[in-house]
Amino acid sequence: MATSSAWKLDDHPKLPKGKTIAVIVLDGWGESAPDQYNCIHNAPTPAMDSLKHGAPDTWTLIKAHGTAVGLPSEDDMGNSEVGHNALGAGRIFAQGAKLCDQALASGKIFEGEGFKYVSESFETNTLHLVGLLSDGGVHSRLDQLQLLIKGSAERGAKRIRVHILTDGRDVLDGSSVGFVETLEADLVALRENGVDAQIASGGGRMYVTLDRYENDWEVVKRGWDAQVLGEAPHKFKNAVEAVKTLRKEPGANDQYLPPFVIVDESGKAVGPIVDGDAVVTFNFRADRMVMHAKALEYEDFDKFDRVRYPKIRYAGMLQYDGELKLPSRYLVSPPEIDRTSGEYLTHNGVSTFACSETVKFGHVTFFWNGNRSGYFNEKLEEYVEIPSDSGISFNVQPKMKALEIGEKARDAILSGKFDQVRVNIPNGDMVGHTGDIEATVVACEAADLAVKMIFDAIEQVKGIYVVTADHGNAEDMVKRDKSGKPALDKEGKLQILTSHTLKPVPIAIGGPGLAQGVRFRKDLETPGLANVAATVMNLHGFVAPSDYEPTLIEVVE
Repeated sequence: MATSSAWKLDDHPKLPKGKTIAVIVLDGWGESAPDQYNCIHNAPTPAMDSLKHGAPDTWTLIKAHGTAVGLPSEDDMGNSEVGHNALGAGRIFAQGAKLCDQALASGKIFEGEGFKYVSESFETNTLHLVGLLSDGGVHSRLDQLQLLIKGSAERGAKRIRVHILTDGRDVLDGSSVGFVETLEADLVALRENGVDAQIASGGGRMYVTLDRYENDWEVVKRGWDAQVLGEAPHKFKNAVEAVKTLRKEPGANDQYLPPFVIVDESGKAVGPIVDGDAVVTFNFRADRMVMHAKALEYEDFDKFDRVRYPKIRYAGMLQYDGELKLPSRYLVSPPEIDRTSGEYLTHNGVSTFACSETVKFGHVTFFWNGNRSGYFNEKLEEYVEIPSDSGISFNVQPKMKALEIGEKARDAILSGKFDQVRVNIPNGDMVGHTGDIEATVVACEAADLAVKMIFDAIEQVKGIYVVTADHGNAEDMVKRDKSGKPALDKEGKLQILTSHTLKPVPIAIGGPGLAQGVRFRKDLETPGLANVAATVMNLHGFVAPSDYEPTLIEVVE
């Protein structure tokens, strides 16, 4: 296939072309200390174990969270979307807070489909903004909220209500008063200019709205009652008075302030969410927004009695869960990623087969290719989606479609039609999310069997394999206290962890086609998922573009 000079990759001086390469992404497969809650360790995984224990020069760990995948802090767990973005793009693109900063600074946030959608309520209804009032920068930032309020007012929002959640966790306890005073001053200025803008409700982040991992739906319900129903045990005429008064209670702190609503002179709540209103949740970090988003968006919802379910226009600051497509509308789109490794390799004649089951098919195609749908070249690419089980929880059939994915990859490798065969094996992540430890062990075993199937095919064609993961999950299935010991709830029961983790992920290379002397470099300080693209390009016999994150491998004579 001919390629323009703009897309031409230089040949690697020490690595030959023409080897079939299998790129395997084990979803939710991190590296952690072995114990009874490490499902990967407890599962029979001989294929993956052989890599870890057999060849130290061709097995290592890389980062899959925080700044390594474009998220703002090392406290931000990775996810499948940003992980596959990094794996395919070879560079680190702004995600989360950085992305929101850019969209607000450029004004692009107000031009997108999400804002246009919520703005349709501005003429006759109220815009509600819900989120953490803080400048901690972990879940939200006050300056972003201020810009969002200002921009909305300038674009026609006539009635604005803010539902605040006080912090004291990512910032100093007691700082809530200053944040509320700052926000209130902005709203006073808006009111002087004819915009009916007020704080409508509030409460502490750990007690109202911001639960995570379905640990305690009562937290979300307290927020729902205050924000939607206008009901709370405490009522005040203004938010500054509310926070100052509630903080005087014995043992009170910002994190656990009880829910309150702001009322008018007649005692009526000033800002319940009603039919026709617009709602924006302005947190950019996902983990404490997903449960609230479900309550706002899902018509079929049974976690608590919502009493009434208003017909609203709802958008998140970002999409909080790419797998659930939740929320379906959002103000800031994923990053615009150009010149992905897949596009470069296609322009240089590399034929590709990509496969997963439904729940991760988009990750090994759309997200891998820089949030781009479709093929770069239909003559050189084939994408196969295996339908996922539906109507059941993933722990009911924990093997999922791992073996089918393995079979499709095996057949593609043995066909001789493809230079690269790329798969995502979802089991560790999707079953891990259910919190079912026994089922997750079965899931990890099934994933390993699929890996073995692909290895055997690579052996037959004298090819090369690259095995890695997009983030952790199945390697640690219990919440832990500050000392690292398993955490217990108030009733003394073990707290199961269903979320992704902050653990590194493995990467291994091998196969009979791997050139002699190829090994992982030791001079990279903190390699991450974005380094994988240049590595795969090298193994195809090319040198990656100069602005890609550096390759993980070197050739030793």
